[in-house]
Amino acid sequence: MTKALSNLRICDFTGQLAGAGATRHLAAFGAEVIRIEDPVNEGRWDILRGNAPFVDERRGIDLGGAFNNHNVEKKAITLNLRTDTGKQLLTELIGKSDVVSENFSAGVMDRLGFGYEDLARIKEDIIYVSNSGFGASGPYKPFKTWGPIVQAVSGLTFSSGLPDQPSAGWGYSYMDHTGGYYMCIAILAAIIHRRKTGNGQWVDLACTEAAATLTGPAILDWSANGRPMRRDGQPHSNRNNWPRMAPHGIYRTDATDTWFALACRDDEEWMKLRAVIDEPALYDVKFDQLEGRILHQDDLDSYIEAWTQQRQQQDLYQLLLAQGIPCSPVRTPEQRVDQDPNTEAWGLWPSVEHSLMGKVRVDGLPVHLSETDWHLENGAGCLGEHNEEVFGEILGYSSQQISSFKAEGVI
Repeated sequence: MTKALSNLRICDFTGQLAGAGATRHLAAFGAEVIRIEDPVNEGRWDILRGNAPFVDERRGIDLGGAFNNHNVEKKAITLNLRTDTGKQLLTELIGKSDVVSENFSAGVMDRLGFGYEDLARIKEDIIYVSNSGFGASGPYKPFKTWGPIVQAVSGLTFSSGLPDQPSAGWGYSYMDHTGGYYMCIAILAAIIHRRKTGNGQWVDLACTEAAATLTGPAILDWSANGRPMRRDGQPHSNRNNWPRMAPHGIYRTDATDTWFALACRDDEEWMKLRAVIDEPALYDVKFDQLEGRILHQDDLDSYIEAWTQQRQQQDLYQLLLAQGIPCSPVRTPEQRVDQDPNTEAWGLWPSVEHSLMGKVRVDGLPVHLSETDWHLENGAGCLGEHNEEVFGEILGYSSQQISSFKAEGVI
């Protein structure tokens, strides 16, 4: 099958989640992503390399599970940019690439001698993509950041707190993935622009601003209505304000820490649910209309949960599904990954072959193209695994010259 991005070459300095996640998606669609790492510090521009989780008892710089997941289908080379030869080799590789991508703190590439103006001198139509915490402009430009900081600055941490409780945070760097999605879209947009005009450009991205897009409903409510989040009377937990529904929540079932989600979108679905539950108290007129159910939502939820707690999760699912009521078991990771037939049918967690780890399961992509679908077969490269291929086949150096680079500490 022809790969959608097989004619795209990316000279890639990205790491962690936000940057590596972006180029990962492009590699899945056939882009040749050449990942550059530092041989002096065992590639640890990326803290995921060599760190947990691991697939078995083995440990080492090439055995980090998260690193493998975020760098599938990429070629791995090493370059010591402290040396003149290392800089010359990078210059030659950039001259044969379409994109240079990185997610260092702002200014790092300039200090290495490969800022955008330097890159444009090497290759006039190069596309340079920088993805940092606060971007390359504005008063926050000098600041360094990490997941919890991005989350707090963007407003996500505040939004997740419950009434009378402190801001809690989300417990994971979802905003890094969001930054990666925007970075991926931006690279493709810049490629299309270059094909139309012949011009390259600098794509500047800030993960903090990308994360702010996840607060859309809160921003809209404040902008349009002047209402802050977490005000008195605002729904919390899994209740919702728009579109208005009740019941709309998560309820315990008969097993420990096992839950069930359901929502009634209108009075018709509510009447179906009420008939299934068959609890006399729910036939009180105060529950007949949506306004009454919202006004008495605490009582409503207590009656529903008293009913769900007497039943198994899967039994509830089959019972309400048959009535056309929107519902679902609250899935555990095991249930979602290993026991869901729809997930299996989508191929959402394929296995790839890693040089040392063997067969390893990784994230797939939640999209399929009929003619040029994504494909993941190869795990992340071990440190410098593709030096011979890249420096030999792409740049044209002999095996003897490549051995000399290694002896000199260039690679």
